[in-house]
Amino acid sequence: MLVDAHMHVPRLSALKPAWLEWAAGFSRDYPWRDAYDSVGDPVPARIDALLESEGVDRALLFCEYSPRATGIQAIEDLLPIRDHNPDRFRLVANVNPHVHHPIRSEVERQLDLGAVALRIHPVHGGFPPDDPQLRAAYAVCAERGVPVVIHSGVSVFPGSQSTYGDPELMLDVVEEFGTPNFVFAHGGRGWWYDTAAFLALAKPNVWLDLAGLPPRKLPEYYARFDLARLATRWMFGTDWPGVPGVARNARAVASLGLPDDIIDRVLSGNATKVFPGL
Repeated sequence: MLVDAHMHVPRLSALKPAWLEWAAGFSRDYPWRDAYDSVGDPVPARIDALLESEGVDRALLFCEYSPRATGIQAIEDLLPIRDHNPDRFRLVANVNPHVHHPIRSEVERQLDLGAVALRIHPVHGGFPPDDPQLRAAYAVCAERGVPVVIHSGVSVFPGSQSTYGDPELMLDVVEEFGTPNFVFAHGGRGWWYDTAAFLALAKPNVWLDLAGLPPRKLPEYYARFDLARLATRWMFGTDWPGVPGVARNARAVASLGLPDDIIDRVLSGNATKVFPGL
């Protein structure tokens, strides 16, 4: 089983030019645009067929409300994809305290649309992840047993505030709201790999997704840690479409020389454990 726990499938017209440049640059010759129509809207049947061809059994689709950095990826735009194949696709909610008020009701609204997790993107949104306004969001997730995906690490997009990507900023939240699982997306990308890895090993409710990280460089990024032990806290994700292929990345993870049972956990087991309904 293969789970891609980190995908973006937005309407292209709702995004800033830098997002399109990022997707084109990191995807190389990967034919992700074939899944879109001529006006830049994703075609559910084409998205489904592409992931089927790459062996993806489950895909978590992220919305994002970050007008400062990347634009608006509304959750409503993802509903037709989810509804086309609800067995393959799941939704992930997103809130931004500069956009949404009250926070609690917006989190509840998106979860009621069927989202299986909440994502917080402080770097693109321009707010600290421990902002008091977000306590209501974390409280809803704790009440419902819904995991929180938090961007951890730097970002290349104009308008980003990478200082808010420091995983250490989440320490008090992780300790206070111990019920939900926290998935540190991008695993501390940039200069916080050690911090993210330490938290994942020290806190039973912290996990790392591998989105945006070249698999062959993972031993280098986490050189100070026992890779097999740390990999028990990883989950596979690509940051689609900014990737040269989902199957290609999955094969690269499988070739790291880790035990087969740990590879299975990375590619699907940990995600099915953390995200409800997978």
